Parts: sequence; C-alpha cells; structure tokens
Amino acid sequence: MKNIDSRTHVRGESVYLDDIPVIRGTLFGAAFGSPVAHGSLKNLDLTAAEAMPGVVRILTYKDVTGENQIGGIVPDEPLLAEHHVHYCGMPIAFVLAETDEEAHAAIKKITVDFDPLPIITDPREAQARGDLIVRARTFRLGDVTDAWAQCAHVFEGRADTNGQEHLYIETQGAYAVPQENNGLKLYSSTQGPTAVQRAVARSSGLAMHQIDVDVTRLGGGFGGKEDQANMWAALCALAAHVLKRPVKYALNRIEDMAMTGKRHPYSSDFKIGLDADLKIVAYEPTFYQNAGAAADLSPAVLERTLFHCTNSYYIPNVLATAYCCRTNLPPNTAFRGFGGPQGMFVIEAAIAKAADALGIDAAVIQAKNLNQTGDEFPYGQKAESEARACWDKTVGGYEVNTRRNEIAAFNAANVLYKKGLALMPVCFGISFTNTRMNQARALVHVYTDGSVGVSTGAVEMGQGVNTKMLQVAAQVFSIQPERVKIQSTSTYRIANTSPSAASATADLNGRAVQIACTDILNRLKAVAAIELHADEAAITLKDERVYVGDECTDYTWQRLVLATYGRRISLSEHAHYATPVIQFDPVTEKGHPFAYHVYGTAVVEVTIDCVRGTYETDAVKVVHDFGASMNPLIDRGQIEGGIVQGIGWMTLEEVIYDKTGRLRSNALSTYKVPDIYSVPKEIAIDFLETQADNLAIFRSKAVGEPPLMYGIGVYFALRNAIRAFNPSVVIPFDAPMTPEKVLLALYDTTPTASPVAHDKIADDLAVNS
Repeated sequence: MKNIDSRTHVRGESVYLDDIPVIRGTLFGAAFGSPVAHGSLKNLDLTAAEAMPGVVRILTYKDVTGENQIGGIVPDEPLLAEHHVHYCGMPIAFVLAETDEEAHAAIKKITVDFDPLPIITDPREAQARGDLIVRARTFRLGDVTDAWAQCAHVFEGRADTNGQEHLYIETQGAYAVPQENNGLKLYSSTQGPTAVQRAVARSSGLAMHQIDVDVTRLGGGFGGKEDQANMWAALCALAAHVLKRPVKYALNRIEDMAMTGKRHPYSSDFKIGLDADLKIVAYEPTFYQNAGAAADLSPAVLERTLFHCTNSYYIPNVLATAYCCRTNLPPNTAFRGFGGPQGMFVIEAAIAKAADALGIDAAVIQAKNLNQTGDEFPYGQKAESEARACWDKTVGGYEVNTRRNEIAAFNAANVLYKKGLALMPVCFGISFTNTRMNQARALVHVYTDGSVGVSTGAVEMGQGVNTKMLQVAAQVFSIQPERVKIQSTSTYRIANTSPSAASATADLNGRAVQIACTDILNRLKAVAAIELHADEAAITLKDERVYVGDECTDYTWQRLVLATYGRRISLSEHAHYATPVIQFDPVTEKGHPFAYHVYGTAVVEVTIDCVRGTYETDAVKVVHDFGASMNPLIDRGQIEGGIVQGIGWMTLEEVIYDKTGRLRSNALSTYKVPDIYSVPKEIAIDFLETQADNLAIFRSKAVGEPPLMYGIGVYFALRNAIRAFNPSVVIPFDAPMTPEKVLLALYDTTPTASPVAHDKIADDLAVNS
C-alpha cells in the first residue's frame, strides 16, 4: 500500500502550518535574538521598535503570565531572557505586528547593551571547568582495569563528530488562536503535541485542559521539533493570551538555522584492547557532548550514546563515561539516531585504528566480535541477535570478497582515482529509554455508514505513520482502506502523548489502534453470533463479509455495524498500550530498556578523485532486519532517506561556529547538504525477514532511525580510499570527511605519512590532458 498522503503531496493540497487560513485580526510575531553568545543584560531599548508602523506590542520576560521557563528535563531555559543571555539567538523580546514584514522590520530597531561574559564553545573546556548540565554517566560491564593485562594489542585515540542541521523543509512555527473562557487553540509544527501543551501551560499559567494543540502533519522533523517547537509555540500562545488576538510566527530559514539547536557535536577519547585472536577484550570510551546553553533533550541523548557505545559488538569489559557539557551555543537537541550514531562512530573509529596498526582490514575485527543471542550489553539487557545473519547475508549476497579484489585491481591500475570499501554493521534499540514514555492511546469510532475514524498521538512528518495506522485498522476490521480516515493529532482527543520519536511511534500507537479495533471487533462478532444464531468463536470478518466458519453469510460489514448500533452497543473505543517487559534503573545503569533491537549491515563503496579531493558514493548495499515489514514501500523509502542523511552528516554537512559563538554556516549558501549528485549511484536493500516474535506492530520492526547509521560506513570507505593513495597517512577521526579534508589527507607529507608520488600524478595528468 502506498503512502496515503502521496496524492495530496504531489498536487500541493496537503495542509501544513502555513496553509491554515489566517483569521482576521491575526498578529504576526518575530523574536529578537541575542546578538552575543554570553553576557549580562545592561539595557534593552524598545522605543524605536515600538514606534515602527504596524507594531502592536513587544513582549519581554516581564510580560510572562506564568513561569518564565520551558526547560523539560532540566528547568534551565527561560522563554525570554531576563538578566543574562547564554547563546547567540536567545530570544530577548517578542515583537507583535499587523504583518510579518512589519514585525521583522521592528526587530532591527531594537538595541541592547551587554557586559560581556566568557564564551565557551568547546565541550572539553566546559568539562574541565565543571560546566555540566547533569552528572556524568557511566556504563560498566566486567572489569576493564584487570582486562588490559589480557590484551595482546592496546590502542588509544580520539574521535570527533560535528553537528548537523535538521533542515526540515517546513521551518519551526506556531499559530495560536484564543478561545472562549481563556482557552487556546494552538496549531504547532511539533513532533510532541503534549510537550508543547505543557510548555504553554507552564509559561502562560493556564491549565493543560485549556490548551488544545492540533497537528495535521509536519514538513519534516528529524528530531528537531521534538522539544524545540516548544519555544515558538509558547511565545505565540503567550502573546495570544495577553493580547486576546490570534498570533502566528513561522521562522524564516535564516532565523531557524541561527536560533535552533542541531545534532550534538561530540569529542571523544577511546582505548581498545584485543587478544591475539582479535577478540575485543576491553573498551573504554569517554564522550564529551556539546549540549549547548541549556539541557533541552541532551541528557537523554547522552544516555542513548552510552546505550549504543558498543554498536553490534559483544565486548566483555566496558567502561563508558559520558559528560553533558554546557557551552554557549544554541541548545542542541534530538536528531535522527538520538546520540546513537555518535557512540557508534567512536567504536568504529577504535576498530579502524586497531586495524590500521595491525595491517588488516577492519572487517576482520568487526566479523570476529559481532554479538550473538544471549550476549550482554553494557546496560544489562541480553541480545536476541540478528547481527551475524545480516553480516553473512551482506558478505555473501553482495559478493563482498569479489568486490574487494576488483577494487584492489582498480586501485593498482589507477593513480588519479582510488576506490574504497567498508562494512558497517548496525544494532539499534527500539523504545524510549525513559520507560514511562513508552505508552500510547488511540480513539477509534466506527460510524453507522461503516466508515472509521482513528485518532492517535502519532504525528505524521513524512515517515508514513498515518498510512501504517490506517493499515492496522483496515487489517483488524478486514475492510477496505478507503473506509478509514486518520484524524489530526489533537491533545483534546488523545491526551498525554509521547512525541513521535525514538522510532517507536508506529509500534506504540499502532498497538493502541490494534487494541481499540479488536475490542470493537469483538463486540461486532458477539452481535453477529446473536443475529446468525451461531457460536461466537466461529465468527470471522473477511473482506467486509461476515463468515461462520468457512461459510460466507449475507451479512456485510455495514449491515453488521447497523445491527450493533441498533442493539445500543458501543462502536467506539479508547485504548491504551504500554510496552511490556522494558525497565531501566538509572542508579545501577542496568535494565532491559528496549522492546527489541534492529540489526543490519551495509557494504559501502566510494571513488575519490585524487586530484581534486572530491568523491562519489558508488554503492550502499544493505541487508536490513525488518522483522516482517507491513509496508515495504514506505520502509524502503525510510532506509534510502536515512542512508543519504547519514552520508550528509559524515561527509558534507559542516556546522561552523566561530569563537564568539556565532553560527557561520547559517544559510544554504554556506551549509552544504546532499543533493542529487551526492546520492549513491546504487542503493540496494535486501529485507532480512525473520519469523521470531517481537513487540513491534504486526512484527514489523521500526525503520526510522537505524538506517542513518549505515552512512557512517561512507566515512570509513573514504578513509580506505585515501590510504590506497597515501598508504602511511595518519588520518584523524574527524567527521565530516569534507572534500577539503580528503585533499589534505591525500597529500599529507608529515613525517608520519609516506611521500606521495606527485611526479607520477603529474605525468598521468599530462597524458590525460
């Protein structure tokens, strides 16, 4: 079944925040952000701005009717700055005007004076100063101290990953409309309607039941709208509450890039030890997370880094430590993978470092250490593993050894171009690591004409979750999909929702839909048994017909619905689902936090132009653990998109802040994202369909986040291609691997690197020209 939004998307009829008709009297907002990264506010002059045409009001922290605070995990993020600013772009004032243009014009007239304070942008510096948002976290398994003596080989190093801009097509925004009795209707581009509802209630002083947050769909989220939508919704809601007029604010692209957080940059150290058989005996990573100026979701992101610090490998002795470091950058936030990719990059870097030193292919170490069913993760959960099945099917099905030989022959015959190959296994846990968030509700109505309305807490943002919810209802009732409509996500219909994140949205909400539909179905069957004088156990519904055993009756779906209504039996159900089994104790750092794991392996091939430093991704070929996919078309699209987004993070997308904390890569002219030419020439996806039971909806495993990590393989394939050209070069583990870094590594002539055959290249260039 194809995505149910396909038709309206391609016709331009899908409704996003900016498509909602504007009510007469609507004011338009614009936030004045701090021009400095850290300072004490001395004087804020709004006089000239207030005199600008169309300006109705300018709000500051003094106008907040509730608590001037929107921090979730840690209450450290004011809605509007009071006496200090902590990052460039931190909102200080909120301008309300008759038009968007007038609001933005007024911003330019605001002046502010500061006493400067020290600006910290490096997480290692923040950690050294003791500037931590939460306490350091440590995961342990075995005894690392004693294990080093058992190692034949020990290697140490450093690995760094940069941030990543979400670059959703639809920017952050909200539209607040006052209702009677101080109520508010809030349209928000958010992945977390309840998070917005809480933030608005807190900052406005209203009760949550006075605030209806309604979301039809998002033009992309990728984690950037899980908590960071709260700021803009709360500003609009506050203004609407104070002025009793509708207020809209949709950030322009420059504002969005400058004022919102990114994927967390990490700087990490590692120490890895192997025995003579290349089994990893001990591993000790230390992670320095650049959280930015406020907590946002950083503590939870940091936790998942620790959960995934060993990726697909079993390591008996692990000591993993992570620091959540406060810096003077915009608060960094959730991004597809939620800290897992940063942890996986470090273990892959450690393996690559060991392989380089030992003169072997990293795949040899990878293959020897893949986890098996029963192996323990550092957090205590036991693996139910498909790591080996995915690896073996990748190596065999895609003829990896043959490709290695062909690449070696190509590299021997070519000086101007070199190819590289790398394997990237992935193991990713599915569930919110905060156990209480693993719950969902669904409201299902069957109408008397046989049509069905479904409301859940799931937010559609391009990942196809609405289509999957529709499939669940249609499959349980055995009716045509056209009979089912998925309603917008509303906190009035479904309360206390978890955000659409953690790859758990379809599982949680789909299970709730399944429960609700099954309860209604059981009532329908009971009525059918009465009407047909049959045993209820013999009643089934198939293709909108009622069957008694194998016999098709003259009762249609619609006739049965009317008969049930006629007997005054409920055709509605509000169901609740909570993931069983899972639990985690943050004191002992042990538990069973994930409903299941998703496994996969990718083989990646790249080609480098050794003159220019540019490169192409020739192929990404994947064997992915789907369980039993309920929608292969959507799942394939998710994998393709995830791979390209991961490649962007690892190769092109370079977030650059200067020492003053100002974003320099603040527009699409200075921030490079993958275009059509960056997409791999070939993406092959082989479905590893397993029959084992799992807690996924219809055993269809989550597919949102795990594919992004396949992109990490491109970094190491590029590294291998560089080493084919300059065999002794020492390449720091510093992502992204931009063309500039590739070029510098190709011609690295430091004492640790061997001379490059420049004369031979010059000769080849002369011949080719």
